[in-house]
Amino acid sequence: MKRFDLRLLKDNFYERMLELMDKDISKGENAIFLFEIGDFSSVQKSADLIKEHGYTLMNSIKFNEVDWTIVVKKETPAVEIKQEDKEEE
Repeated sequence: MKRFDLRLLKDNFYERMLELMDKDISKGENAIFLFEIGDFSSVQKSADLIKEHGYTLMNSIKFNEVDWTIVVKKETPAVEIKQEDKEEE
């Protein structure tokens, strides 16, 4: 597991996060990313990017008043929840 502090990049951390996942994280390994949340749109955007690139979002939590932490595993999600399944519950 490796931890990366991307707060200095403000809202421009997405490309760097994906680069780190691609180059610095081994298959099956977890990465922890710390970034500044601002208006919270970065939280959803980061989760969407992780999914689009075939990684698994393990955890997403507010770290303090201005920072957010996500834990990402370098592997494809084992279970894909379909929107239809959610509506049936």
